[in-house]
Amino acid sequence: MRLYKTITVFSTLIAVVTVVAGFLFLDAATLQVSFLRTVIAAVLDAVGLSVPTGVLSTVLAVFGLVVIGFGAGVYTLATRFRAEGMGKPQEDADELSDNG
Repeated sequence: MRLYKTITVFSTLIAVVTVVAGFLFLDAATLQVSFLRTVIAAVLDAVGLSVPTGVLSTVLAVFGLVVIGFGAGVYTLATRFRAEGMGKPQEDADELSDNG
C-alpha cells in the first residue's frame, strides 16, 4: 500500500507540473511578450543562434503540446493501478447499485 501511495502522489505531481509547464510553453508560443519566450530568445541570442519568430513559435507550441500529452499519459497510466482493498472498478459499481 505504501508503494501505491508513493506512485500515486508522484505521478499526480508529475502530471500536474508537466501540464502547467506545457501551457506555459503554449503561452510563450502565442504571446510575443511572454517572459518565457523572452528568456528563451535571450538564451538563443547569447549562444549565437538567430531563430525566426515563426519557427520559434512553432517549436514552442509543439513542445508545449508534447509536454501536455506526456503529463496526460502519466496521469492516465497512474490511475490504472489499484491496491488491495480498493474495491471494484467503476463498471462493476453500476451493477451493485442496480441489484441492491
